[in-house]
Amino acid sequence: MHPIGWHDLATATQGRLVPANAWGRCAQISTDSRSLQRGDVFWALPGEHRDGHDFAANAVTNGAALVVCQSGRAAEIPGPKLVVGDTLAALGRLARWHRRRHEALIIGVTGSVGKTTTKELIHAALSRQFRGRRSPGNYNNLIGLPKSLLELTVEDEFAVLELGASREGDIRALAEIAEPEVGVITAIGKSHLASFGSVEGIIRGKGELLEALPATGFAVLPGDDPVLRDMASRARCRALFVGQRPNNDIQAGDVEFTAMETSFTVAGQRFSVALPGPALLTNALCAIAIAHDIGVPLELIAEGLEDFQPLQGRGAVQVIGAWTVIDDCYNASPTSVEAACRRLAMFPTSPRGRRYAVLGDMRELGPDAAAEHQRLGRLLSELPVDGLLALGQHARDFADGALRGGWRPGRIVATESLDVLLTVLDCWLEPQDTLLVKGSRVMQLERVVDWLRARAEHEGRFELRRSA
Repeated sequence: MHPIGWHDLATATQGRLVPANAWGRCAQISTDSRSLQRGDVFWALPGEHRDGHDFAANAVTNGAALVVCQSGRAAEIPGPKLVVGDTLAALGRLARWHRRRHEALIIGVTGSVGKTTTKELIHAALSRQFRGRRSPGNYNNLIGLPKSLLELTVEDEFAVLELGASREGDIRALAEIAEPEVGVITAIGKSHLASFGSVEGIIRGKGELLEALPATGFAVLPGDDPVLRDMASRARCRALFVGQRPNNDIQAGDVEFTAMETSFTVAGQRFSVALPGPALLTNALCAIAIAHDIGVPLELIAEGLEDFQPLQGRGAVQVIGAWTVIDDCYNASPTSVEAACRRLAMFPTSPRGRRYAVLGDMRELGPDAAAEHQRLGRLLSELPVDGLLALGQHARDFADGALRGGWRPGRIVATESLDVLLTVLDCWLEPQDTLLVKGSRVMQLERVVDWLRARAEHEGRFELRRSA
């Protein structure tokens, strides 16, 4: 972050310095009093469980040069402070002020699934010709997005930002801060149904990105999906459609899926991307559409996409000990779980190897939760998969679907106990097996991957001792 004088900080946030003659420069913002560095500005944000104002005094003791606080808590905070009406809103105002001082092309990405992967693909497609950045991890809310924008420098020519939403109005609020010129909607699916209320609510909410784009910008949409194609009318700017059908601006042909990659041709150029499946194809085509539209040659885009590697927990394939693990445990929705199960079914195995799905609850589905888990359990029973280990409150629903699909009970474990699941997995696992690990973030299924690593390490040591 480029240093900002405290008086500029006050102007950008519509705040008031106390004392009025306080002077300094802000080079780094921290929202955690435990990890801030001496000289940082501590931004006291109210949270669902903790309020940053309660830790402001600790922040000052730990070296914070300035505290940004709300007027109702200012009297209790020592040292220089910037007093604002709402610290979260002030952070957004500062980010918008900083964004307007830079010429970088701002690209906003939203959708029910695939946001982070698409963001990474866009960055890969552009980076062979332009310098830019993308929001780290899933910095996609009213705290993460401003932090991402504040990292912009004069050298950046583009920034790809993920915009998340759990209810109508969320995308609008984020777009007011980021002011994107290019907007991508990856897909519409049953994600955050409990807070959106319906698929129609999701469509309205995600479409807020299109409404925020300026007339001089452009939107990129999956054109093979009639719902998304119809959404283009909400944008004041032009829309580019991507897909496999002839009526798309960027059309993929000669598409091939393997367990490890997707390959296809666009306008005579062959592309290969290290993730499989129709959803990945759409995400990659969105990246190609943006890069091609702003002047990156197709051959450079292909080189960039070939360098793309899936992030940990988002479909990356790992060899752990004697097993192949599809680590897709970061999050889950009906759309993404179905795609992941179909991918598992594509994985080649040895004659002795088996395929297992380790699935955790898909959260925030509201009244559709039981039916969606049952549907995916039944889908799994129709695929060449050997067993299901389900964890969570809806584990029984996964199991019911698989049983209705004809599986015998011995192929299924349904439990709310991670220890029980791992005990059974310990009994089932054999060398050359392949596992899919996937569930909503709250399920923390990375614990299964960590357990696999620990078991592989233990078995490795045992083999060494035995061979000695």
